[in-house]
Amino acid sequence: QLQLVESGGGLVQPGGSLRLSCTASGFTLENYAIGWFRQAPGKEREGVSCIPNSDDNTAYADSVKGRFTISRDNAKNTVYLLMNNLKPDDTAIYYCAAARSGLCVLWQTVFGSWGRGTQVAVSS
Repeated sequence: QLQLVESGGGLVQPGGSLRLSCTASGFTLENYAIGWFRQAPGKEREGVSCIPNSDDNTAYADSVKGRFTISRDNAKNTVYLLMNNLKPDDTAIYYCAAARSGLCVLWQTVFGSWGRGTQVAVSS
């Protein structure tokens, strides 16, 4: 059974860093594009970043460019989202998702498999 599990969330002060992990089971993650999405309280879920199966042409939302970095470790079947210089507006539940097409686009409809999310809270 295809499953994605997010981890690494928590409470951090503004300016701090977190590294989120998205670990896959039941399938080989390197064959898929992986996206990170987030949903803040009272807001719609939005795309944050994605990495295609080829590892080229990663994408980032404008709000996180220069602060977040997506990467993958195929040996661990895991994709990471390193988040630096966190801001209170980054507070949200973060989800990872897999797209069998292998293409990196920040459109939720492209991604067919989703994890349950990990909470990130940025507050002093």
